[in-house]
Amino acid sequence: MSVERKVIAPAYSISRLLKGGWQLSSGHNESVERQKGIADMAAFVEAGITSFDCADHYLGVEQMIGDFCRAYPSLAKQVQVHTKYVPDFDALARTKREDVVRIIDRSLMRLGVERLDLVQFFWWDWTVPGAVDTALVLKDLQSAGKIHLLGVTNFTTPQLRQFVDAGVPIVVNQLQYSLVDARPEREQRDYCINNGIALLTYGHLLGGFMGEAWLGQPEAQEPFTNRSLRKYKLIIEDFGGWALFQDLLATLKKIGDRHGVGLGEVALRWTLDRPGVAGCIVGATSTRHLARNLKVFDIELTEEDRRELEAIRARRTGPQGDCYELENDAEGRHGRIMRRNQNSLEDKPWPG
Repeated sequence: MSVERKVIAPAYSISRLLKGGWQLSSGHNESVERQKGIADMAAFVEAGITSFDCADHYLGVEQMIGDFCRAYPSLAKQVQVHTKYVPDFDALARTKREDVVRIIDRSLMRLGVERLDLVQFFWWDWTVPGAVDTALVLKDLQSAGKIHLLGVTNFTTPQLRQFVDAGVPIVVNQLQYSLVDARPEREQRDYCINNGIALLTYGHLLGGFMGEAWLGQPEAQEPFTNRSLRKYKLIIEDFGGWALFQDLLATLKKIGDRHGVGLGEVALRWTLDRPGVAGCIVGATSTRHLARNLKVFDIELTEEDRRELEAIRARRTGPQGDCYELENDAEGRHGRIMRRNQNSLEDKPWPG
């Protein structure tokens, strides 16, 4: 079956699986070989996964995608590149219009385009004034032709509501949403549906925990090989702990066996089928799991499958709160591991 697509704005569609860029960042994983990563992008586009997710603070990734586009110009015409504007935590209080313009211009230069397809905005600390005003600067840059579409990422529902009320034309909200993290279902998913905002989701495979390799294994412990595993181990603990997570993996494996796919594909399909979800971002450092991921479009979950998954979810204890509320607590378990000042590190030149 071909890769499903979704129209999220007039004359703008995306592949419903998006190639994530965080795992390619040197700040996440230093083992990625640059030229191999660029060649792998071509394989994803040729397979029908034409939508790429990156950010201005994923170290080196905008440049890498730009280099891919320059190396494969015919494939680049098929690609939608979604980036972000995320000013550093330490710079929020002094962020001015010219700072926003400079970073957007830097993204344009690195990606080698005249207009950014989609810019998703995030503001680390709402006790520092300026979030809505900064979003309105992005709206001005959209009117000036530097940005096509605007979105947001990792805001609570009250924060998101402030942007909408201020007239920021948000078409996309990127948030964490999976079988183990149902926070969007408390309020934010319905708010987005009611306001015509498409959901782009991440975290479905828990940085690799949602796979056969972890089924039946003792509880994972530090040290972890990358930042994703550290982040998602905390989510598993909040979900209900390792024992409940093992029950979920076993159930996913049973369902996957019925459909002839892996447990990760079942988890992805579940999220793709949730109301309001336009696409799922899947992090990939290589093409190793590409063929498996594409099988998500070959299956249709049955009512029995869904009942079995809901029986596990009914036993969960968290995560609690609104979207990204735990991560925004700089002193909490989730917030302490965040790197909040990555954007300025992108000012150094990258090889290309």
